[in-house]
Amino acid sequence: QFKDDYDKNQPLWKVLPEFVQKNPRYERVGLRDLCRDIHAVYRANDVARLTTEMYLSDMVPAMRPTDAWSMMAHREIDRVPIDELEGRITTSLITPYPPGIPMLLSGENFGDANSPQIGYLRSLQSWDHHFPGFEHETEGTEIIDGVYHVMCVKA
Repeated sequence: QFKDDYDKNQPLWKVLPEFVQKNPRYERVGLRDLCRDIHAVYRANDVARLTTEMYLSDMVPAMRPTDAWSMMAHREIDRVPIDELEGRITTSLITPYPPGIPMLLSGENFGDANSPQIGYLRSLQSWDHHFPGFEHETEGTEIIDGVYHVMCVKA
């Protein structure tokens, strides 16, 4: 059925009526058009490369996970926006869904501004802006005014 709806570029209001009712911006969008737009954003953000690099990169703990958690328990933390994560140490697991595999553990450093972890969070943020209603769930992050934030050890 999906293939047939895709080939006919069926309008989303026909294919996903409850979703479109909650997200009327997709009312005049066809299924094939949406899939092409989704693929274009994945390609533009090079998500396949970022995901591979993110999980294969060597992460060196900056402190023990229990010490990072303790910093959070004692409110010795900063809520840090994505563009300021360079060199910061997370106080909790950062786990994007999918795939549901932590990309950083408590006490690990985000590294430099070009790290695959920061790049991946930027790609998720970009996705969420392009496709409201299809937002990602990323444990360990908080979205404030459309910007991803992470709890980090106080600088």
